[in-house]
Amino acid sequence: MNLSLRSRVAASFIVANAVVLILAFTVFHFLNTLNSEIESITVKSNRVSLLTDEIRISAVSILKYQRRILSNKSSPELVDKIINLCESFSSQLQTLDTLYQEPEVKKIVAKMLSYVDSLRLVVSKASLFHRDNIGMASIGDLADKILESFSEFQDIQYFQSVERDKKVKKIINDTKRNMMITLIIGFLGTIVLGLVVPSKIALPFKKLRDAIRELQECNFDVSIYYNQDDEIGELAQEMNKMIMSFKVFDELRTDRISLEHRKFDTLANLTRRPVLVANAEGKLIYMNNRLYSLLQVQSEDVIDKEMCDSAIPRSIIESYELAIKRRSKIENAEILIPARKSDGADDENGGKDGELPPVFSGYANVIPIRGKDSSLDYYLMVLSQEVFV
Repeated sequence: MNLSLRSRVAASFIVANAVVLILAFTVFHFLNTLNSEIESITVKSNRVSLLTDEIRISAVSILKYQRRILSNKSSPELVDKIINLCESFSSQLQTLDTLYQEPEVKKIVAKMLSYVDSLRLVVSKASLFHRDNIGMASIGDLADKILESFSEFQDIQYFQSVERDKKVKKIINDTKRNMMITLIIGFLGTIVLGLVVPSKIALPFKKLRDAIRELQECNFDVSIYYNQDDEIGELAQEMNKMIMSFKVFDELRTDRISLEHRKFDTLANLTRRPVLVANAEGKLIYMNNRLYSLLQVQSEDVIDKEMCDSAIPRSIIESYELAIKRRSKIENAEILIPARKSDGADDENGGKDGELPPVFSGYANVIPIRGKDSSLDYYLMVLSQEVFV
């Protein structure tokens, strides 16, 4: 799927916003879950605490009234109060039983229910007993057993409170850990997006930059490969067309230079005077056949080399250095081209060790050929055995 640059940038912003929203909703989910779990635990704990307080009050009231029955003669009103307290106590214990799933708690609650039911049954017949008989004694035993069972329940409740606090802390720590993991993943994902998305967008611009640098180096054998049909793709196609035009122009320019070089070589060889061309850096560019013959060198020995590193006579080098230094024309500079010594060559007097006469002694004119930049200047030297007029 080909997307325009604008669409890709927009898609990047949409993805970034989506990541932020996902992180926000994930954090909200964790916080909401934490709140729900703590609220559930708190509500249950509050209900159990309130119900436990009511049971404690009922147990204390039962204990108080049963002591009155044991210390005084029972009356119908006192018996009715204890029976009502026992019924209320039984209802509270049944409600408490529904709030717990632990077997040990249910066992204790069931034990208290049985004691309360037994106490209600015994108290209902308390008017038939005397203070010292077995029925009156069983009321005290049942009340003590209810109190003992309630004490066991409170011990269990205390340990459950400790476990509940540990559970709340664990829930909070788990939520913190999950939120931290989510934030780290989101942070790493954001970094990946921040590295990948800009690189994907900047990659075609990098290709264009590299192509332009190649063009600056006059390398026209470069091509921009970009297969996306977007604004950058259109720009890449236009630049490829421009590079092709530059390449064609460079080939035409090279052919034209080659043609002009052949023309110059033909004209320079038609004259009998030696001709020499060097650039502003002192490198030899051209010599005609007459000068090759005088110096007895090959083109690879002198062309594109520094004059100081070639077989060019010192007088020619000094004339060129003066012209390059002044960047002006030098007229009638004295030039001496000594003969090259060779083994077995005789001098004019027939000696082998005598000094040979120079092969050229005359004058030279150095004519600068200006370029737009000083580094593009060329210097044409024409030699003559006669003074230039």
